[in-house]
Amino acid sequence: MDNPRLMSAQPAETSTAPSLPWRDALKVYLEPATLRMLALGFSAGLPLLLVLGTLSFRLREAGIDRTTIGYLSWVGLAYGFKWVWAPLVDRLPLPPLTTLLGRRRGWLLLAQGLVIVGLVGMALNDPRNGLTPLIWCALLVAFGSATQDIALDAFRIESAETRKQAALAAAYQTGYRLAMIWAGAGVLWVAAWAEVAPATGAAAYQNGAWKTAYLVMAASMAVGVLTVLLSPEPVRRVLPKAKNAAEWLQSVLIEPFADFIRRYKWQAALILSLIAIYRISDVVMGIMANPFYVDMGFTKDEVATVSKIYGVVMTLAGAFVGGVLSMRLGVMRVLMLGAVLSAASNLLFAWLASRGHDLTALIAVVSADNLAGGIASAAFIAYLSSLTNISYSATQYALFSSLMLLLPKFIAGYSGVFVDAYGYAQFFTATALLGVPVLLLVGLAARITTTTGPAERQ
Repeated sequence: MDNPRLMSAQPAETSTAPSLPWRDALKVYLEPATLRMLALGFSAGLPLLLVLGTLSFRLREAGIDRTTIGYLSWVGLAYGFKWVWAPLVDRLPLPPLTTLLGRRRGWLLLAQGLVIVGLVGMALNDPRNGLTPLIWCALLVAFGSATQDIALDAFRIESAETRKQAALAAAYQTGYRLAMIWAGAGVLWVAAWAEVAPATGAAAYQNGAWKTAYLVMAASMAVGVLTVLLSPEPVRRVLPKAKNAAEWLQSVLIEPFADFIRRYKWQAALILSLIAIYRISDVVMGIMANPFYVDMGFTKDEVATVSKIYGVVMTLAGAFVGGVLSMRLGVMRVLMLGAVLSAASNLLFAWLASRGHDLTALIAVVSADNLAGGIASAAFIAYLSSLTNISYSATQYALFSSLMLLLPKFIAGYSGVFVDAYGYAQFFTATALLGVPVLLLVGLAARITTTTGPAERQ
């Protein structure tokens, strides 16, 4: 395993290390650390849609109105506030898990347990009998998932040197996207298979089928659990012991954020602004995607098949291309490419809204959207990783990834209101326009060079 102390806090674009030859860049994907991130990425990606996109399909099929579905997407704000408890995940031991597994793996296992319990609870509750129990279970899944993200981001950053982070990010993103397809398409297939009779008309919703589907998703978390149990703990960085409670709070709560401001000074505001809106087009649009499929008359099997076959191929291609191009051309160039493609793919959904139930058009749109998402996400994860200081990897990365979701998810809560007022085509066009300011911020952020001294990068 590579020594995590070799990782730099500087942006990948300004690294002085020579670029890897194509052969060496591709071989990185076969290293154990990269393969572990593939499996752990699956564990991280599985819960997200089950409390957002897939849940919105389930609720719409159960007859819940779009405005309520939009507001319920605020469950995802748990991801936007994970920086609040990230310092505890970064520093606080969990006896006996920390003793048995290490700091990173102990927190990962606890978080995965919370996700499993929450998914089982969501399986056992029927939304037609009241949304409150289902919402509480969804919140537990979101909290456990966000905690898993905090520990996993630190685990990934500490598992390889800086120039390999793009490959780890691509592997993570591939696993993440595979899980999202399983939690998006796979759960629909399972639910369709578990139906006791063809579901049509008012009887379309069968809670027993969704119960089976969500229990299968809970069992699928075993991929992450086994990977955690079989993985080595990253080399632990020895941290100075605090003399008192005030010093501990300073080092745990304040210093990670102060370190970032010291390194980037006034440029920190620009970087944080870019992080805050980079994925805004995708996140805001995504909440209404599944209700859109239901309202356009697409069946669970059709949506699942298109996402599974065409979506997975283009997602894998996008994540792979994004990771390789980031190592060859630099993260910022691919970040710009991803921003352009992500906004443009939303316009395709606006076109699809005019086509009605057109399966061929759905295949084309989903394929293009997944390709764009894979490229953008691989580059963005590598960019966020390059901003962290290894001494505060969990806390700083949690701050970045939380900020990435906070504003988009808040705006997404009103997506159902917008669709009810103006229609799907106008909604998708508006989400594409949200991506225009991102292009300007990427261009400005590409000019930033770090002022971090060599001693601070260790």
